[in-house]
Amino acid sequence: VGNTTRNVPASAATDSSGFHPHRSIPMKKTFRASLLSALVGIGALVTHAATFADEVNWPTRPIQVVVIANPGGDTDFNARTMAKYFNQITGKTMVVTNVAGGGGTLAAEQVKGAAADGNTILFTHPGQLIVNEVAGLTEDSYETFDIACIAGVDKSTVFVASKQSGVTSMQDLVDKSKANPGSITYGTEMGSFSHIQGLMLEKLTGAKLKMVDGGTVSDRVVGMLGGRLDMGAITYGSVQDYVKGGQMVALGQPNAERNAMLGEVPTLKEQGLDITMDKPYVVAFPKGTDPAIVKKMSDLMKQITEVPAYAEDLKKFKQPVSYFATEDAKAILAKTREDFMQFKDDLRKAK
Repeated sequence: VGNTTRNVPASAATDSSGFHPHRSIPMKKTFRASLLSALVGIGALVTHAATFADEVNWPTRPIQVVVIANPGGDTDFNARTMAKYFNQITGKTMVVTNVAGGGGTLAAEQVKGAAADGNTILFTHPGQLIVNEVAGLTEDSYETFDIACIAGVDKSTVFVASKQSGVTSMQDLVDKSKANPGSITYGTEMGSFSHIQGLMLEKLTGAKLKMVDGGTVSDRVVGMLGGRLDMGAITYGSVQDYVKGGQMVALGQPNAERNAMLGEVPTLKEQGLDITMDKPYVVAFPKGTDPAIVKKMSDLMKQITEVPAYAEDLKKFKQPVSYFATEDAKAILAKTREDFMQFKDDLRKAK
């Protein structure tokens, strides 16, 4: 994937409670919505546009990047970091506009209706591109747009519990939720990406959580600190101070390998849960955009990921460098959609 994660022996993942990961949680089923698994058996595909990408005269004027989220979060951060280095490399301006609301549907509608001239880009992730379709919020899918690339991948999310919940490990979570179904509240935005993460956790462990609409990430953090919510799936940067301060417990990261920037937080796989779930950040154009422009944007993003300062900037969100070109990105999104469809009924019931 071109990132800076490292391999950690599974034997290193015994926590302070004495819980040994490999024999504690009986696996019901393997579920892997990871980027690498989506690419197994897929060769490198090159579009006809590759021949002409360098020849196309683009960009010629400022590019508007429409972000599906509010300023300050991980999606916005990735979009603005991309724009910063795009400006440096091309000498052209990339302007970021935040259009939050409707689970990303407002931003998507704006870009879908824009001229297919290469001057408007959607910066999004599977929460908008796939979950909204699966949840019945929109009839649009990732195929509604011309996908340029995956510009980055969030590997900083952790399952975290509040100190008040009394949950100390993944095994403890499973045991308590089975002994008293619905006693542990899982804070999420109903019908969202984090909702699917919770549903996956239930499916794999047999646990039964009480799904609660806790609002935005900041709202959920406040809810956990106040004792209204017991746990959630949240980016580590949003909770690391509380984990270090003892108000929260980081239960595990849903990555194939440990993201070293998350410290000693074990993967779920190390704890007997064969589950990985990546959230890629996707760059897309309105349908009908010149394939040479789409290819050039993909190539420029690859150049950006090779700039050392870019990798340093990503560390602010505990994120390693990742990149997937057009065809690989589309294959990943297709596999992710297929995986998420098993949760269609639960998501639509929540809405």
